[in-house]
Amino acid sequence: MSSDTFPPVSRLVRNMNESATIKMAQMARDLAARGHHVISLSLGEPDFDTPDHIKQAAKEALDAGYTKYTPVPGLPELRQAIVEKFRRDNGLEFDVNQIVVSNGAKQCIANICLALLDEGDEVILFTPYWVSYYEIVRMTGAVPVCVAAGVEQDFKVTPEQVAEAITPRTRMVLFSSPCNPTGSVYSKEELYAIADVLAGHEQIIVVSDEIYEYINFVGSHASIGTHPGIKDRTVTVNGFAKGFAMTGWRLGYMGAPLWLAKACAKIQGQFTSGANAFGQKAGAVALTSDMTPTWQMRDAFRKRRDLVVGLLRQIPGLKVNVPQGAFYAFPDVSDYFGKSFNGQTIRNADDLAEYLLAEAHVATVSGAAFGAPECLRLSFAASEADLTEACRRIKEALGKLG
Repeated sequence: MSSDTFPPVSRLVRNMNESATIKMAQMARDLAARGHHVISLSLGEPDFDTPDHIKQAAKEALDAGYTKYTPVPGLPELRQAIVEKFRRDNGLEFDVNQIVVSNGAKQCIANICLALLDEGDEVILFTPYWVSYYEIVRMTGAVPVCVAAGVEQDFKVTPEQVAEAITPRTRMVLFSSPCNPTGSVYSKEELYAIADVLAGHEQIIVVSDEIYEYINFVGSHASIGTHPGIKDRTVTVNGFAKGFAMTGWRLGYMGAPLWLAKACAKIQGQFTSGANAFGQKAGAVALTSDMTPTWQMRDAFRKRRDLVVGLLRQIPGLKVNVPQGAFYAFPDVSDYFGKSFNGQTIRNADDLAEYLLAEAHVATVSGAAFGAPECLRLSFAASEADLTEACRRIKEALGKLG
């Protein structure tokens, strides 16, 4: 019996694409292990440590015996802190029973999709989209419908585009603001214009991923869930990874309609049960205590943003917008497609990302993974020295293509 006749893995796994960000990070590690100085701009992870007062809260929780199973939707004190955070920061009103805490915001999104989507349902993705949205939607049997906006639109879709994409099979709209991978931030006016379109389609659930909320360079953050026409059909997803530099803690949360929150908790109960106890205790402290470390981190990212955008704009052929949040630059690199060096022709962004890793020893991620094959994503969650050197190497490597 050959493996071709009896595949060792399921059809689900065979049809699933590997996470491009994780794949590129591994390629960078492999190259570094061979003795090369690789500058990795591929992973979406703050290079800051978790603030000391949050770590201390986790230590105290461990000492107090918070080492046992937790309720599936989260510890009551954390869920209450999230209710208060939504009210304070977002103008969103939830009951504690509408909050579900998960093992990262990614699990929240998977729970929502598994709870809502059936075979053939359609999900509108504002494109460029975060890499996992597409695969999670496909995993349920639903169909991703990509509504695309390029650099000339600051990567932000219009209400007219959303209206044109809606069909009787549309079940969900899924997007992030601030956006991964583009750093674009939708204003309240832009969100409300889109919400006006969605308000007349009662079958559509809106999922707003706001995990980069605190890394916002333009002032106040807007949540689409405050729109009165869709507030009862909006799920707001957030977490601790980005704003509190808690990526390894695996802690995310959502506020949702009660019926959907219950469905997500039911699904999570069969997959992972509740998130870790001492991490949740620390999360409650993070949401209710001094935010100074978060604002200092945001300000550092803003400074790096300005540095990277300035350096990238010195490279001929790149089209670069100014990201208003998160910690990514997303230049349009299509001017280099068709160019060659040492017999290697750059056909697309995948080729260009691999070329930059091999030639410049700089790890980036192809925009194809985010639904934008004309772009590259570069994380500026790195030191200013590394960012300056990385941009110098990129400029030099691109200059060799002709």
